[in-house]
Amino acid sequence: MTLLQPLSPPKALSRLSAILLAALLAACATTTPPVEPNAPDSPPPPPPATAEPSPAPMLLAAPTPVRSIAAELLEDNLRPGEKIDLDGPDVNADLWARVRLGFQLQDLDDDWVRKAEAWYSARPDYVERMTSRGSRYLFHIVEEVEKRGMPTELALLPFVESAFVTHAVSSAKATGMWQFMPATGRDFDLKQNIFRDDRRDVLASTRAALDYLGRLYKQFGDWHLALAAYNWGQGNVQKAVARNQRLGLPTDYASLKMPDETRYYVPKLQAVKNIVFAPERYALALPVVANHPFFLSVKVDRDIDVALAAQLAGISLETFQQFNPQMNKPVILAAATPQVLLPYDQASAFAENLARHNGPLASWTAWVVPKTMSPADAAKRAGMPESLLREINRIPPKMLVKAGSTLLVPRGEHVHTDVSERLADTASLSLAPDAPPLRRVTLKAGKADTVAGVAARYKVRAEQVAQWNKVGKNARFKPGQAIVVYTAPAPARAVASSRKAAPARKTAAVAKAPAAKVAKASAKPTTKAVKTASGGKGRNVVAAAAP
Repeated sequence: MTLLQPLSPPKALSRLSAILLAALLAACATTTPPVEPNAPDSPPPPPPATAEPSPAPMLLAAPTPVRSIAAELLEDNLRPGEKIDLDGPDVNADLWARVRLGFQLQDLDDDWVRKAEAWYSARPDYVERMTSRGSRYLFHIVEEVEKRGMPTELALLPFVESAFVTHAVSSAKATGMWQFMPATGRDFDLKQNIFRDDRRDVLASTRAALDYLGRLYKQFGDWHLALAAYNWGQGNVQKAVARNQRLGLPTDYASLKMPDETRYYVPKLQAVKNIVFAPERYALALPVVANHPFFLSVKVDRDIDVALAAQLAGISLETFQQFNPQMNKPVILAAATPQVLLPYDQASAFAENLARHNGPLASWTAWVVPKTMSPADAAKRAGMPESLLREINRIPPKMLVKAGSTLLVPRGEHVHTDVSERLADTASLSLAPDAPPLRRVTLKAGKADTVAGVAARYKVRAEQVAQWNKVGKNARFKPGQAIVVYTAPAPARAVASSRKAAPARKTAAVAKAPAAKVAKASAKPTTKAVKTASGGKGRNVVAAAAP
C-alpha cells in the first residue's frame, strides 16, 4: 500500500498521470437519484449473510500518458477551470514566503507575546508536528484567505485553535481545526448529525471560519477585536468596548478588560506569526511546503464505505480520515458528501480504481425506526447482532430507541438506492431510559435531613437529589422545606393495599403533619399505608405524576 509522504514536493513525472477525473467518475456508477431506502414504517430489508465491507480491490497503477496531453487534463478541483502548470515558476516556491507577503495585522509586542514565543521555542518537537499537520491544509486556507483580501495571519489561526488537529474537541465542546461551537457551526451552515459533523470538514469549516471572521471584522472594524470576539464571543467584546467608551478609555484590544484566555489569544497568534516570519530567531525550523494544492476534491456519486474508499485510493484508513474527518459513520453518503478529499498523488488512482470496481460500494444503509423499541428488537428487525447495532450507532446500555430515530444497519444485496438527501441531512438518534416512568414525590424536611440522607433513603444518587432541588450535593435542608424526589412507581399490589388501609382524607392530614409527629405515629395503619405506597420510610410524602 502506498502511504502519503506529507511534505514531499511535487514530482512532475508521477503527477502527470491521467487525471481526467470528471470523465472517469462519470463512468463510475449509475446516476439514479438516491432515494430513502426504507419507508419510516417498514423494517429494513434482510441483510446479507455478513455486513463486512467488500473485499479490497486489486489496485491499478495509473498509466503514464504523454506529458503534453496530461498537462492539459490536470486540473485542481478546488479551483474549477484553472489548469495546474507543473512547470510554472510558482509551483515549487515555498508557501511560507507567500504567507509572509500577506501579513497585514499590526504587531503586538508585550509580555504575553514573549510568553507565547518562549512556550513554542521550548517545544521544537511540538512545533514540527503542528506545522507538518498544517502543511496538508495550508495551501487551501491561504487560497481562501487571499480570495477574500484578508490578512494571511488568519491562515495561521488553526495553529492556535487546534494545532491543525481536525478531530480536536475542547472542554466546551468546540470541534475541528477551527474549533466551532455547535450553535455557531449551525449559524454558518455546518451540518451536525449522526452521519457527519461539518465542523470537522476541511473545506466547509474553513469557509465558515472565514465567513465568521469577516462578519466580526465588519462589526468591530479591527482585526484584533474580531479575533478576540472569535475566541470570547462577539457579545462579550461588544460589552467590553461599550464599557470603555462609557469610561472614556481606549477601545483597542490591549485596553479592554477580558479573561486571561482571550488576553493570551491574539499574542499566541502573534508569536506564531513571528516564528513563521523568522524561525531561526527561535532556533526552530519550518518544513518546506510547496505552493500547490496538497489535495484534490474528487466527486462521489454513490454511497461508499470509508474503508473501501481508502483502499481504492491506495492509502491507509488513517490518512483518508485526515483529509475527510467529518465522517461519523463507516459509510460516506453521496447525498450529503458529494466529494472526498484525497492527497494530490492518489486522486487519479482513486478515480480509476473506482471506475473499474465491480461489486457493491456500500455495505451500510439508514433505517428510520417506526416505533420506540429496544436495541435488541431493532437488531432483530435489522438482522444483525445487538452488540454490533449498539456499537455502530453508539447506543448506551439501558436505553430505548425512540420512534423516528435513524439507525445505521446492514444494506441488503437487493437494495440498489442510496440514502436520500433529506435523511442524510436530518438523521438523528433519540433515546429514552429503558425503565418505568418515574413519579414525583414531595416531602417536608425534618431537622436533620440532608441531600445524602434523602438520597440513601430513596435509593437514588445524591447528585440527582441535588439537581431536583437545585441545591449543592452536600447541602442540608431546612426543617419544613419541601423536598422533591423522583422514584419508581410502587407495585400495583402495594398501591391497592394502601388505598384500602388509608382513606384519602386521613392521608392528606398525614401529609400536612410535621415530620416529627409522623415519625412518632409510624405504628399507625394510615402511616404504614403511606410508607408502603411511597417508599418514604416514615416520612410524610405526597406522590404525584412526573412532569
